[in-house]
Amino acid sequence: MSFPRTIVAIAATLAATVAASSAHAQIGVGVTASLGTTGAGVHLVVPMERTLNGRFGINYYKHDFDQRSGNIDYDADAKLQTFDALFDWYAFTDTQFRLTAGVVYNGNEVTAKARPNSNGRYLINGQSYNAADVGTLDGDIDFRKAAPYVGIGWGNALTPNQRWNVSADIGAFYQGKAQVDLISRGCRTSQAVCAVLARDVAVEEARLTNELADHKFFPVLRASVSYRF
Repeated sequence: MSFPRTIVAIAATLAATVAASSAHAQIGVGVTASLGTTGAGVHLVVPMERTLNGRFGINYYKHDFDQRSGNIDYDADAKLQTFDALFDWYAFTDTQFRLTAGVVYNGNEVTAKARPNSNGRYLINGQSYNAADVGTLDGDIDFRKAAPYVGIGWGNALTPNQRWNVSADIGAFYQGKAQVDLISRGCRTSQAVCAVLARDVAVEEARLTNELADHKFFPVLRASVSYRF
């Protein structure tokens, strides 16, 4: 897992600018640790204007789960991996309330491997196949990488005269339509049956894509604790 070069460059440049500015040096920078729907995260918070902060960081979480879709059971592995470049605007003087906008590098993905039923068969597009003939049935779900984010929040990691702070975020980023790849690998039967299997797998892939069509927005709920240097 590595940071996208653009986010690293932006964070490093802003941090250097803040350190070089005597006015902003009095404010300092903040580091936050968070937990939420995007996983565990760490962010660097830098001052940009009197009522504007920049937040740059990474969120990560990985977990395994079982999922049934259609007539097929899957062993799934979900990886949540996002990189944030966010800007917090404190619209009202002397308040912790903020409006947030920015862009998220969306590395979220799900990989899955189908399991045959108790009879050792797969039911794909209404057709029954012997698992030994099918080989393996592998799936991958991915989303658009550049995802715009909007949200609201409470708390300011750069509150003057206060080292420790807590904050919360509520928002969403637009990840677009899911890109689903479902592939049968190692068909071990006749060429004619393998051709029919490939068509049925394509129909199942289209059904999965349609099933995920409503998940274009990823909800973000986060609670954070921060320290100002």
